[in-house]
Amino acid sequence: NKNKLFSPATVPAAAPTMAMRQTPLTCSGHTRPVVDLAFSGITPFGYFLISACKDGKPMLRQGDTGDWIGTFLGHKGAVWGATLNMDATKAATAAADFTAKVWDSVSGDEVLSLAHKHIVKSVNFTQDSNHLLTAGNDKLLRIFDLSNTDAAPQEIAGHGAAIKKALWCNDDKQILSAADDKTVRLWDRTSMEEVKTLTFNTSVSSMEYMADGEILVITYGKTIAFYNALSLELIKIAEAPAPINSASLHPEKDFFVAGGEDFKLYKFDYSTQEELESYKGHFGPVHCVRFSPDGELYASGSEDGTLRLWQTAVGKTYGLWKCVLPEDLGADNSEQMYGTTPEIKA
Repeated sequence: NKNKLFSPATVPAAAPTMAMRQTPLTCSGHTRPVVDLAFSGITPFGYFLISACKDGKPMLRQGDTGDWIGTFLGHKGAVWGATLNMDATKAATAAADFTAKVWDSVSGDEVLSLAHKHIVKSVNFTQDSNHLLTAGNDKLLRIFDLSNTDAAPQEIAGHGAAIKKALWCNDDKQILSAADDKTVRLWDRTSMEEVKTLTFNTSVSSMEYMADGEILVITYGKTIAFYNALSLELIKIAEAPAPINSASLHPEKDFFVAGGEDFKLYKFDYSTQEELESYKGHFGPVHCVRFSPDGELYASGSEDGTLRLWQTAVGKTYGLWKCVLPEDLGADNSEQMYGTTPEIKA
């Protein structure tokens, strides 16, 4: 496909897991910092991972192995946000070229280019994939009807600074937004009115929404905070040793991971907020972390231009992680170390 690239450099390097040591799979191919990650839901062909990068070339990968599938070509500036719909048939990206784009993620073709008045930072599909929520530096939330592309988007104003993230919540009846005005706001989709506002003493660095339990994960400074997404009431707070850029809660809510400015990833017990472990895997600040939909791994993206995949249960045979000892590996261990990319069909 004309919209896809392939070179040996885009194949992830992997190493076998030894004992209980965390050994990530490293996915290369980007040439600048990776700033956003999103997984699809679980499909008949597995699940998928999209990455947004300042190189302007978002990439699609097989989620459990990191195997490169394709690169979406068309943006003329840094890509700040990327997302997939649940069945991984559509992708959306937000960029510095003042556009949000919708893509066919099976063919790699651009389906729509949605013009904005400033840098776009965030994109999010409704559950039925019929509407796209966008937000960015012009301080506006926009709702595009993807089934009626000639219609002007609905616009919601209220933030006093650039919006970093905007997400659907409550079965797409409400919207959550986080901005540089040090607020997180909850909006009603029907009335387009603000329902509630959280105000912080510093800008929010990331926001994740979990529909199961209606939990909102917010990071700011060294803090990882958990809120009820419908009431915006605080559930619990954890403090990390360093400034945190992103955090993600395990689907079963046993623990959460966070990545920050000190190049490290931290794992915490959700019930006690106790730090369970930390490790350095990147060669630059960690900008984004996300758990896979099955909870078996989490992905991290960094200033160093790489994505890394980490095992939730270290030592488990899963994806490309094969629990073998070095002496069991022959001279050519590629069959043990690398997986193949299944064909994606609509």
